[in-house]
Amino acid sequence: MRGKSGTVAAPAGVGFVVRKIVTMVEEIRHEGGPPRRTPVRRGAIAAVVANPFAGRHVADLMSAMDGLKPIGYDLAARLIRLLGGPGKVDAYGKSVIVGVAGESEHAALWHVPGGYGMRELLDQSLAIVPSTIKVAPAGTVIDVPLHHRTAAYVRSHFDSVEMRVPDAPRPDEIVFILAMGAGGRVHQRMGGLGVGDIAKFDGQR
Repeated sequence: MRGKSGTVAAPAGVGFVVRKIVTMVEEIRHEGGPPRRTPVRRGAIAAVVANPFAGRHVADLMSAMDGLKPIGYDLAARLIRLLGGPGKVDAYGKSVIVGVAGESEHAALWHVPGGYGMRELLDQSLAIVPSTIKVAPAGTVIDVPLHHRTAAYVRSHFDSVEMRVPDAPRPDEIVFILAMGAGGRVHQRMGGLGVGDIAKFDGQR
């Protein structure tokens, strides 16, 4: 499915060419409270991809989603490694920034592929993957939401990761982003459903 130029062939003959991949990982030891024995780690990874639909209205977008699955899988695998492996990652989310020659519906191309790799590589990924999207110029900042990947109601893991690529998206590009966390908020103490209380395994509780 992958060409020599980095093109990923979509079922409808559409190609997705990656210009660059950008990663960000932070290790949070404290926010003014007692330092944690095990720091919280959060990260995001972005693929800057040519938008094959920029500047024109295309009725059938759904047939192109499968062509993005290899990119979603690749980004997920890279970020999981950076955060210490699948046994460490317990939160996830995704976002998209579409360049101004595109439209918000182009962000929906990431709906399935964005969660595909994460769910396949992370056991017990039952919760819906939270997301944000926007159509915006290069250098735009987006907050990628996070919550626990097994149970969305785990309050300690409600968080976000800020992501920005200075030169992207260009008008005819899309920035596809995945974010993950290893640990909840560093000084979480707001109660609610705890990780040890997950019982229903329905993606929520």
